[in-house]
Amino acid sequence: MSPSRRVFLQQTSLLTASSVIFPLLSESARDPLSSARPLRFGVIADVHKDVMHDADQRLAAFVKRATEAKVDFMIQMGDFCVPKAANQGFMDIWRRWKGPSYHVIGNHDTDGGYSREQTVAYYDMPSRYYSFEEGDFHFVVLDGNDRPADHVSGYPCYINAEQQAWLKEDLSATTRPTLVMVHQSLERPEDGGVQNGEAIRRILEEANQEAGFQKVLACFSGHHHRDYLRHIQGIAYSQINSASYYWVGGDYQHVRYSKEVDAAHPWIKYTVPYRDSLFAIVSLDPARRKLTIEGKKSEMVGPAPWDLGKTREAWDAATLRAAISDRRVTL
Repeated sequence: MSPSRRVFLQQTSLLTASSVIFPLLSESARDPLSSARPLRFGVIADVHKDVMHDADQRLAAFVKRATEAKVDFMIQMGDFCVPKAANQGFMDIWRRWKGPSYHVIGNHDTDGGYSREQTVAYYDMPSRYYSFEEGDFHFVVLDGNDRPADHVSGYPCYINAEQQAWLKEDLSATTRPTLVMVHQSLERPEDGGVQNGEAIRRILEEANQEAGFQKVLACFSGHHHRDYLRHIQGIAYSQINSASYYWVGGDYQHVRYSKEVDAAHPWIKYTVPYRDSLFAIVSLDPARRKLTIEGKKSEMVGPAPWDLGKTREAWDAATLRAAISDRRVTL
C-alpha cells in the first residue's frame, strides 16, 4: 500500500469516527431542551374531597378545562382523597379524562388509618415514588411522607435514604429535560415542607452539574395552599395553590356555608374556602425556552384570614390569595 493511500485511509477513518462522535457533542445533545417538542399538562392540588362539600364539582371543572385545553396529561399533587369506597364517585370524575394521568401522594391521603400502600393501589399508581416520560420530557414523582428517625408527632415530611438513592439513579439514567413533582415543597421546611428539602434540592443541583446542562428545570409542589414561585440555583420551584381553601385552624374558625353544609362537613369552618376551583395549565415551549403557567383567579368565601385576627404580614398575605397566578418562566 502506498504511503499516500495509507494516509488517505487513516484520514478517512478519522473523519468517519468524527462523524459518529460529533452528534454527541451537538447542541441538542448537550442541552436536550433545544430539540424537545412542546408539551402541555393540567395540574391541580389539594382538592380535599374528605373536607369539601363541593369537591366533586371542583374536580369536574378541572377535568373539563384540561379536556378543552387538549393537554397531553393531567396530574394531581396530593391531598386528593382517602382510599375508601365512598370516594369512588370522585375517582370516576378523574377518570372522565381518557388520556394519561398521574398522582402524587399527600399527607392527608392516608387519613383515617389508611396506609400509603392502600392509597397507591386505590389511585392505581405504579409506586409511591416513580418517574414517567411524556413527549420529550422526564417527570419524577416523589413521596414526601417518609418518617425520619427523630420523628415525634404529627405528619412526617421527609424523603428517606432509599428514595434519595433511587432519585440519584433515576436522574443519572435520563438525558431528557426533567420536572419534579412532590406534595410538600422542597424549599419551605419552616412551614411543613420536606424536612430534608435542602438535601433533596442538592441532589437536583448535582444532577445538573454532572449533566453539564440544565437537566432539572422545575419542581412543582402543593400542600401549603399558597401561590408563589421561587428560583434556587437555576431551578424554578412552583407552589400550586389548593383547589379548595386555605386552612386557618380552630382559633379562626368561621361558618362559611349553610348550617346543613356545616353539619355534614364540619371541617370547612376551619378553612377559608375559595369560591371557584383553582388549577393550572402548564405549557412547555422548548423553542422559546419558556414554561408558562396559565392559572386561575377566584375570591375567598366570607372573611379573609386577616379579618379574623393577626395582620396581613403575619399571614404572609403576599402568597395567600384565592388564585394561582399566571407566570412565564425562562428555562
